[in-house]
This record gives sequence, C-alpha cells and structure tokens, in this order.
Amino acid sequence: QAQLIESGGGSVQAGGSLTLSCAASGYTNSRDCVAWFRQAPGKEREGVAAIRSDGRTAYADSVKGRFTIAKDNAKNTLQMNSLKPEDTAMYYCAAEPWLWVGCGELNAKSFSTWGQGTQVTVSS
Repeated sequence: QAQLIESGGGSVQAGGSLTLSCAASGYTNSRDCVAWFRQAPGKEREGVAAIRSDGRTAYADSVKGRFTIAKDNAKNTLQMNSLKPEDTAMYYCAAEPWLWVGCGELNAKSFSTWGQGTQVTVSS
C-alpha cells in the first residue's frame, strides 16, 4: 500500500526558510505527478507546487519565485524561502500515477494518495 510521509515543518519568522520533504514507500511509478498542497484553518485546500516525473514543474502564483519543488527517486522536497505569515498552513504531499497533462492544474481532486501533513507556522 502506498504511503507518503512528510517532514520538515516547523515555526519560523517571516523572511525565513524551511524545507519540507515527502518520502514515498510502497509507491513506484515511472510516470507520475507529485504535488504539495496546503490548508489553513477555515480555508480550502490549495495547490502549491507540482512536479512530473520528467521534471516539469508548476507553481501557484502566490509562491512563484519563493518556493522550489524537486524530486529525487522516491523523495520530493519543497524548498520554501522568503516565507510570509500567509504561508502558515498544514502542508500535504500528494501523488498520482499517470497524472500527466493535468499535473500542473494543482487540483486536489486529481490525487488519490496523500500524506498526513506537516504544520508550517510563519510569525510576523
């Protein structure tokens, strides 16, 4: 059974950086899409960044130029720089095999495998 486990969340001051990691177990697919989503209290889950197996990436406008998603075999990372208080949320890793054309749409409904989430808190 596929599992995704996030790590790396924490508390940081505005302007700081954090790196989130997502390790996959029981999950191998040579053609897939891996993404990060976030959800703040009282808000809907929103897509942050996605990466396809061929390395193509997509980002939400709110994080472009500040966040970088990368993938190395069964692990992917989200490097977050210049963090803002509005980045505070629970961050989730998600994966979906064979999601290719739709990968960059960052639509949560397209993903069937999710991690448990890791909290990111940015103070002003």
